[in-house]
Amino acid sequence: MTVEVIRAGRTGRLVRLAVVVAGIGLLIHGTVRGTDDLWPFGPMSQYAMSVPGNASIDSIRVVALTDAGTTVDVPLDTNGAGIRRAEIEARTGAIVADPSLLQSVADDWARQHPDKPRYVRLELVRDTTTLVHGRVSGHPASKVLARWQVR
Repeated sequence: MTVEVIRAGRTGRLVRLAVVVAGIGLLIHGTVRGTDDLWPFGPMSQYAMSVPGNASIDSIRVVALTDAGTTVDVPLDTNGAGIRRAEIEARTGAIVADPSLLQSVADDWARQHPDKPRYVRLELVRDTTTLVHGRVSGHPASKVLARWQVR
């Protein structure tokens, strides 16, 4: 079987070159001036460091009280509450300043899961885990950063 090789013409090569230059330009812009919202062209600094052996690690989560009287951790993915953990972490300051931003989490949950208990109260919680010599020391400390009564 012979394979016929078709070479790109001048226009095809110029289009490919323009796409490569644009991609490199977006990567440079995202790295220098961007935020994680520009993914995949945003900075990947979140992956570029390690945690020292004696440090504290913060983790953000959303906790919901349901109309069934249960307390649950909100699944932070697009199939759960319609929002990813990274989006919540990136907007932590805004949510603390305006807890009503959590309303969309409850609305998305109710829309995607009409057969599940509804959220009646949401809390933005920061868990802090302390490391000593690279190992977890004690239990994580939790602090409620924001609270929203769902409407």
